[in-house]
Amino acid sequence: MRYQRYGRRGTPQKKDDSKSVEDIVRELKHAVRSASDYREQSLTVHGLICAKCGREFEDRDRHLLTVHHKDGNHRNNPPDGSNWENLCVYCHEDEHSRGLLADYLTEGRGTTGSE
Repeated sequence: MRYQRYGRRGTPQKKDDSKSVEDIVRELKHAVRSASDYREQSLTVHGLICAKCGREFEDRDRHLLTVHHKDGNHRNNPPDGSNWENLCVYCHEDEHSRGLLADYLTEGRGTTGSE
């Protein structure tokens, strides 16, 4: 590897003229594809069932199942699936809106009645 210049942060940048634009695009697509493979892994590990409402899905309706990250970190994708749960789109929306509702209610704006 030959380093010619230094980047903004003082790190060496390697000169790599051998890659074509097509090669770079192919590598980027592969990286995105492998990062999103956790959905298929989760569907295989946990099945086509919503973990919240228990609704079972047919293979033709698998697009209605989403992967929820229990710890909220979408980059935490352990191979055993311990941070995932399959939720239908309705339960997934409900799961994420609960925090917003709780924040709203704890601020006192959600209370009713006269004051």
